[in-house]
Amino acid sequence: MTIAMGSALAGLFGAIVGSFLNVVAYRLPRGESLAHPPSRCPSCGVRVKPYDNVPVLSWLLLRGRCRSCSEAISPRYPAVEAGTALLCALVVLAEGPEWRALLGIAFVLLLVPIALIDLDTFTIPNKLTGPGALIAVALVALFAPGELPEHLIAAVAAGGFLFVAWLVYPAGMGMGDVKLAGMMGLFLGRGVGPAMFAGLLAGALVGSVIIARLGVARGRKTKVPFGPYLCFGGLVGLLVGDPIVDWYLGTFA
Repeated sequence: MTIAMGSALAGLFGAIVGSFLNVVAYRLPRGESLAHPPSRCPSCGVRVKPYDNVPVLSWLLLRGRCRSCSEAISPRYPAVEAGTALLCALVVLAEGPEWRALLGIAFVLLLVPIALIDLDTFTIPNKLTGPGALIAVALVALFAPGELPEHLIAAVAAGGFLFVAWLVYPAGMGMGDVKLAGMMGLFLGRGVGPAMFAGLLAGALVGSVIIARLGVARGRKTKVPFGPYLCFGGLVGLLVGDPIVDWYLGTFA
């Protein structure tokens, strides 16, 4: 299979699964079943027909409105579907059609709902980070058992770093962020270094913008979830983490 074909298939897969990730992000924090009932309009409760549930395309054809009640459908739904498709395709472009792409796609499919849920609820569910950690260990152990120690060390280092930060300033983040960092280390291995740096830098930049707009007093009191920044860093580590580490070692080591 060529990289182009693999990327196209990964993108199609990502769009389809992205539709389900919207369901996960909505229902999981509410303790609802992910399978039942079938997708319904949140305004009128009418079940969404299969032909109205085609990723991205259905939203465009319906002009962003429910067929039954004409209420607006959030553009977040097609954005998540298209974004997940793009990220899955980029993983195959970066890794090629091999096992690392499988690891990367699994990582993406966890980061997307984690970021959405944290944005909505300021929580990162153990029901995602726990199974995610097991999936990472299983895939690395199956396809590259010799690399498993590196990934375990990366998980301890990343999670331990944020754990210390949580002990020093618990108001700045939650234990969910610590667990997410550990999961990231299991997926990324040495690439978790650039991932953590990118996440912390993104959080610091956004925090600076908030303080600049609201002032120091109000800005520091503004609650902002840290998980999405970690997820952003995770994507950086996934797509360019290893080249960054190679460049750093080649330049400074």
